[in-house]
Amino acid sequence: MTDIDELLEELKQKRDELRVKMHLASKDAKDEWEELEEKMEEFSGKAKQFANDAKIKETGEGLGDALGKLGHEIKLGYERVRDAIKD
Repeated sequence: MTDIDELLEELKQKRDELRVKMHLASKDAKDEWEELEEKMEEFSGKAKQFANDAKIKETGEGLGDALGKLGHEIKLGYERVRDAIKD
């Protein structure tokens, strides 16, 4: 399993946990959730593309770096939504 696969699984788990709690969220948290959903769809699609394109080393490394940054951004967003729901 690659780092991208592990990150994707971690994001899916966080996403599932938050989805259950979203009915309690504020409007701001719900707005951020919608933005994160779009980014998660983008990340999932690019992760699949990365897995298919990883045979080309240079392209794979550049795409891997970009996916890592996007995944980190999504992870931080999920943490912000989780914190907003707790308040």
